[in-house]
Amino acid sequence: MIQVILPANLRTLAGVGSVVELEVSAPVTQRSVLDALEKSHPSLRGTIRDMTTKKRRAMVRFFACEEDWSDVSPDEPLPEAVMTGKEPFLIIGAIAGG
Repeated sequence: MIQVILPANLRTLAGVGSVVELEVSAPVTQRSVLDALEKSHPSLRGTIRDMTTKKRRAMVRFFACEEDWSDVSPDEPLPEAVMTGKEPFLIIGAIAGG
């Protein structure tokens, strides 16, 4: 079971708690996790990734095992600790401003 942690605004939109557990078939990648998340919570479609291109939205970041995975290929396998549910896959809204 994959654990995904969502920021507060996306939790509210999806009507879930801070951790969403998903069953994801191998290979476990950013793409497969986000596909499963959007399938189980359709209200999140278009909020994390562009609906047409499937590219990450500019103000959204992904973390796995305390490493920034935002610019890693979406088809790169996630770390074993994420695949086994020992560590979560974090989706974080980036902060900008001046």
